[in-house]
Amino acid sequence: MVDTAEAPSESPRREGSRRQNRLQRYRDLRFTEEELAVILLTPVVSFLLAVSFYPIFDTVIGSLHTGYVLEMDPREFVGLENYRSIYGSGPLLEQFLSGDGFWNALRVSLIYTFVSVPVELVLGLGLALLLNREFRGKYFAQAAILFPWAIPTVINARIWAWMFNGQYGVINDLLIRIGLLQQPFPFLARPDTALYSMLFITIWKTSSFMALILLAGLQSIPDHLYEAARMDGASRVRQFWDITLPLLKPTLLVALIFRTLPAFQAFGLPFGLTGGGPASATTTLVLFDHQTTFNRLNFGEGAATATIITLIALAIAMVYVGTLYEPEVR
Repeated sequence: MVDTAEAPSESPRREGSRRQNRLQRYRDLRFTEEELAVILLTPVVSFLLAVSFYPIFDTVIGSLHTGYVLEMDPREFVGLENYRSIYGSGPLLEQFLSGDGFWNALRVSLIYTFVSVPVELVLGLGLALLLNREFRGKYFAQAAILFPWAIPTVINARIWAWMFNGQYGVINDLLIRIGLLQQPFPFLARPDTALYSMLFITIWKTSSFMALILLAGLQSIPDHLYEAARMDGASRVRQFWDITLPLLKPTLLVALIFRTLPAFQAFGLPFGLTGGGPASATTTLVLFDHQTTFNRLNFGEGAATATIITLIALAIAMVYVGTLYEPEVR
């Protein structure tokens, strides 16, 4: 008679033997760490080359040609002519300060980026510090502040376009009711106020995104550092400057890159809010590139503009990394 009581114990033993055999086969391959890294990274690098780097390379090539992308009209090599056309004529500083077209879009993008991002960083850090405390309803508050950021950009733009409307907008109605305005004000119809209105909207929308990233960084700082500082008599301000900010630098770098590059490449908000008007007062670089490529069907200048946008964005990222990045000491 077969003893069935020992049968269950045979199965785990057999499974363990098969696992050991598989591990031994893997060990027999004898890959070094460098070879294993190449094997694992090759599919990812190949995918990036196909979907990211090839389009960038093709855009650079397209910026040196004229004609249609779809070969309806044969493309002709023109060298740097598209870049000269974008530059215009005159000294660089004069073009930057008063030029139209590309230069106006560059000024709008720089103002939009380097005004909104610092304000978002300060507001986001303040929100993150508040949410890092223990209080009733903390998790509800964390979810609530993400609501503006969760609204799709174009939908957000249309909502605010209705709210800022000079005839039936709720903001005009509210300001008239509290006595700050005597009559409706066309916030989005005047070049001197349209850009500031767009800045207000983007700060309202993305400060919560900054807060979310910075909150994750704050929660990674060990509590015992603050306890030791309190025992040494350090004030809250001193703790912030000597503990919080230095340890938050890597997170600040991530937050700044994640917000500066999308802000510099803004398209959805100006497109949905004003269409770039009035008088190109809210035309960002990417919106200008879109208008050049698809409205004027000038694919060569569009590709040249896209190349310049990529180079400026890369330069901004390199400045951030060079300023804030600190190698981890092991």
